[in-house]
Amino acid sequence: MKIANIAMVGAATALVSTATLAAPVKPQPGQEKCFGISLAGKNDCAAGAGTSCAGTSTVDYDPVHWKYVAKGSCEGMKTPKGHGMLTPM
Repeated sequence: MKIANIAMVGAATALVSTATLAAPVKPQPGQEKCFGISLAGKNDCAAGAGTSCAGTSTVDYDPVHWKYVAKGSCEGMKTPKGHGMLTPM
């Protein structure tokens, strides 16, 4: 195999892998989205312009990134930046 072909296959594989990692986590039964509680790199997805999806948050407790939690528990969760919210802050 030529070096150029190997490089193209490697680039294509990396692109597909990245796209797969940035997909939103599938809806979870008995759970709801809670914004502002996820740690950097541990979010299930995001909301709003300039944001991406699962595992891409770079800031702890980012108000536009969410994580699934048990229904009814979100707003009672306290972080150093406030409480969890059911909608993006």
